[in-house]
Amino acid sequence: MVKELELSTNERELIISGLKEGIRLDGRGIDDFRSLKITLGPEYGRSEVKLGATKVLAKVSCEVARPYPERPNEGILTLNTELSPMAFTGLEPGRPSEEEVLVSRILEKAIKINRAVDVEGLCIVANELAWSIHVDVHFLDNDGNIIDAACIAAIAALSHFRRPDVTVIGEDVTIVFFIISNSKHPVDQRNPVPLSIHHTPICVTFAFFENGDLWVVDPSLKEEQIRRGDMIMAINNHKEICVLSKAGGIPLEMHTIIQCSKLAANKVDWVRERIQAALVNAAEVEKR
Repeated sequence: MVKELELSTNERELIISGLKEGIRLDGRGIDDFRSLKITLGPEYGRSEVKLGATKVLAKVSCEVARPYPERPNEGILTLNTELSPMAFTGLEPGRPSEEEVLVSRILEKAIKINRAVDVEGLCIVANELAWSIHVDVHFLDNDGNIIDAACIAAIAALSHFRRPDVTVIGEDVTIVFFIISNSKHPVDQRNPVPLSIHHTPICVTFAFFENGDLWVVDPSLKEEQIRRGDMIMAINNHKEICVLSKAGGIPLEMHTIIQCSKLAANKVDWVRERIQAALVNAAEVEKR
């Protein structure tokens, strides 16, 4: 488990008294996200997300593999997370922390289990060849809410990724690899192929304090240290709740959950607009 320095009693009381007035230490309102910056490239499938001072890097890669026997017509999607000692100073080496396990499970549920990516479109030859897509998520700096930052980075990287084109004629399989070049004449005229994405689930995290009447969205690290419970919602572009995770903590009233879900739907739209803007910007840079 990652061990962080505990806040003093005065710091705890200051945070709680501010929340009762609708003010947070960084000046945000209780329903405000921190600043969000998404950078894509230079290679396909690389995204860097800064949510306040929290920084996450996601990298998508692919290889040709044999599909699983129980799913012969589907490709493979794998998500890996790695916590860095740079971001988590109290990280115990040699075993995954509770935070890393939680992040991995949430991403698996939101992206893989909910089939955000069309894995059937990754099949090359049934039962013989398929694309295996790897999403590696690295945490570079932690100032709270690593789950939301990781989900945004993974979705942005998957949306930006391109795989080599494939031609199948009879029993012959030809994979056309591409080289990113600044020259006016590309090495191969065949464009790389984007992934087929069914929907884009985005995580929104809430932290709850005292008896649950006080809550914030996008908690900072200090807010996470004094929270008495949390709730994570993953909502896609169809306004469907893909994941609702509440691992212990204080019980919540139904009206609180409904209120949070409505706010989460609005925040997901806000995040998705920024992902789309980053994709447009990356496409413009590529054309130069």
